[in-house]
Amino acid sequence: MAGLSENSRAALYMVICMVAFTINDAFIKLVLAEIPLMQTLFLRGIFTSACLIVLAKAMGGLRLPESHRDSWLIVLRTLAEIIGAIMFMSALTNMPLANVSAILQVLPLSVTLAGAMFFHEPLGWRRLTAIGVGFFGVLLIVRPGTEGFNIFSVYALLAVLAVTVRELTARRLSRGVPSITVAAVTALGVALAAGVGTLFVDWVPVSAVQVSWLGVASLCLIVGYLFSVMAMRGGDISVVAPFRYTGLIAALLLGWLIFGEWPRALTLLGAAIIVATGVFTLLREQKVARELRASRAGML
Repeated sequence: MAGLSENSRAALYMVICMVAFTINDAFIKLVLAEIPLMQTLFLRGIFTSACLIVLAKAMGGLRLPESHRDSWLIVLRTLAEIIGAIMFMSALTNMPLANVSAILQVLPLSVTLAGAMFFHEPLGWRRLTAIGVGFFGVLLIVRPGTEGFNIFSVYALLAVLAVTVRELTARRLSRGVPSITVAAVTALGVALAAGVGTLFVDWVPVSAVQVSWLGVASLCLIVGYLFSVMAMRGGDISVVAPFRYTGLIAALLLGWLIFGEWPRALTLLGAAIIVATGVFTLLREQKVARELRASRAGML
């Protein structure tokens, strides 16, 4: 790891993050078949936040940010995570795992676009065109106006917007703020919000098997939280973001192995278009960076 560049290390973190999140999604989908959404979110959130707080204290990394700016960024990130979790899990309950994951693959494009809009990162017409084509791929997946389009497809799209905000706020945090503190606060915020939500639903008994599923999901979520923050804080957005596509591969395999699901041809085509445009943005960014370095070297 020490020999890797900052971008390579961040890309590896993103791969680990996405595989962990996808495993979490698969086990949560199993739980949601029998347990209400808010109860599931609350139980997972309590276990996850408790583990993160203990881990943070053991590592000496649990300390609140000193600046008001970082505090508000963490609050904003937590709110985005709450909205994203509720929207995503609502969609996951009623849609195939791979379909929901395929919609989320537009995140590298939405993050790149938002990075250009709000952080003034360079974005030429080629990558802008690729982003437009990528969003066309999303339309092939959700197919608005057809029988397959429903409110849960909208929930998945809202989850994309929420997670985009979550990732961009992580980018703006000061490097002195420990990643594990951010992850612990986020997990606790989701648990508290879900706890309020459980006041309005009837609880159901939880079996030992479901507890074990929640435990695996929580552990994977912890890994995903930590590596998500480290990935987005460590490398260039346009380089790191496309490595989210590893989550789609994991979702296809887990959806087939666990749930016997396989997406329709149009869904696979839409996912392939999104992946292709994401890879293009990565290659284009690398070319622009090389040209910029060459031009700066020529001026010296």
